[in-house]
Formats: sequence, structure tokens, C-alpha cells
Amino acid sequence: MSEFDKLLTSYQNRINSKLESLLPSDDSILSEAIRYSVLDGGKRLRPILVYLIGELGNAENGSLDILAGSVEMIHCYSLIHDDLPSMDDDDLRRGKPTTHKKYDEATAILAGDALQPFAFELVTNINISDSDKLSIIKSLAKACGYQGMVGGQIKDIHSDDIKDVESLDIMHSQKTGRLIQSSIETAGILSNLRKQDIESLIEYGDKIGLAFQIQDDIIDIESPSTLSGKDQGSDVEKDKLTYPSIVGIENSKVRAFDLAEEAKEKLQLLDRNTDNLCKLADYIVSRKT
Repeated sequence: MSEFDKLLTSYQNRINSKLESLLPSDDSILSEAIRYSVLDGGKRLRPILVYLIGELGNAENGSLDILAGSVEMIHCYSLIHDDLPSMDDDDLRRGKPTTHKKYDEATAILAGDALQPFAFELVTNINISDSDKLSIIKSLAKACGYQGMVGGQIKDIHSDDIKDVESLDIMHSQKTGRLIQSSIETAGILSNLRKQDIESLIEYGDKIGLAFQIQDDIIDIESPSTLSGKDQGSDVEKDKLTYPSIVGIENSKVRAFDLAEEAKEKLQLLDRNTDNLCKLADYIVSRKT
């Protein structure tokens, strides 16, 4: 295991421990469904980005933990809803039955509904100025909304309207990329980074967000369920519009690699040690899960 792999594992362990303590833990079915959906799995990319950006500044560890937990809860809410029969209709997530399969559809919807506002509630507890707190809340809200994840999801549902790579890029940028960018932007605010550095990092996030989604499309085709934790070939089976379906698997791999290289170029604009962010870009396009 490389030193960077060890770093990723340490950050995954850190956020898993924090989520364990942050999430509700009463005996209700709602609490049980929330914990089932969030704990025990996931790459934790968005929290890892929060921590890696935190390395560049001077945020308090406790504040970084709360922000990292908040962005992961928002992400998990979106996964619960994406998996629903009325959306992507998936049976497996992170190697386990999806929330609506484990419980029922109504419980899954409500677990997702509970996670999103809880994430914003947590942000209000971060010990920073009110102006920075508002900036963080605004960034996360925009990432969730009609020009963010929700806007991207409805484009995905109505993907018959998408005919070219440019339109597919917009859909992925909204559905996947916006929260990745917001994780970076909010961590930059929390870490007191310069505005121009945050802007460069957001552009880096745009590139790795799209690269991440393209690699997901590739994994859906090439990785078995035992490795990916999802139903292999589900995108093809459902005739979903993906990068491989438009440009082919090999061209998709080239595009993902090119995006990772473009992301690393954005980091050169910062007068800081961004080696770990460069390594993350390479990790994103080389992963098999």
C-alpha cells in the first residue's frame, strides 16, 4: 500500500468515525434506515476532498470533520433517492441491498429527506464567522438544487433529450460535479484560502468530477458486482446514456485520463503543496470500484 493509499484510508476511517457519532442512534426505523444508508461503505470522496483542502489552510480539525460529515450526508441522501424505482431503480449499493430494498420505498424516501436538512443543521454548528457560514450554506444549497444535483438527475431521467457529449457533460457536471466542487469550495472557505486559490480549486473539482463519472461508467461495464458493489452492466441493461454508449469504452478512458491531467494543471496555479490533490486525480481515473 502506497503512502497516499494509507492517507486515503486514514481519512476514510476518520470520516466513518465522525459519521458514526453524528448520525441519530435511537431505536426508530428512520434512524436505522439512515445509519444503514450512510455507514459501512463508500469511497468517501467528498469528505476526503474536504480534508485534502484542509491541508492547504488553517481550519480547525473539528470544523473540518463537521463539514466532511455534512457533504457526505448530502451525497448519501442523493444516492438513496437515485436508487429508487422511480429513478435509477437499482437493487445494489456498496455491495448491499439499496435502502428501499432493505426497508421499503417510503422509508427510503424519508431517510433521504431527513439527511439533507440534517446536513445543513450541522453546518450551522461550525465555529466560524456568520458570513463564512452563510457562504458555505449557499454553496451547498446551490449544489443540491435545480442547477445542481436535482437538475442533473432530471436530465438523466429524460436523457432521450441528450444527443451529444456536450449535453452529457452538463448533466454529469450538475448531477455529480456540483457537490464535488462545493466540497472543495466550502473547505476552502473554512480553511481561509485566498479567493483566487479557491477558484482554481473549483476548476480542478470540475475536471475531477467529470472524470469520476466517466470512470463510473467504465466500471459499470468492466468491474463485476463483487468488486464494484453495484449491479454490473446495469447502465447497459437499462439503455442509459453514458460516455461509453456515445464514444466507446476506449475513448471514454482517454477522456477521463485527459480530464485528470487538466485538473492537475489547474493546481499549478496555487503556490501551495498540492501533491496529494494531484494523486487524487490519478486515483479517480485508475480505480476499479
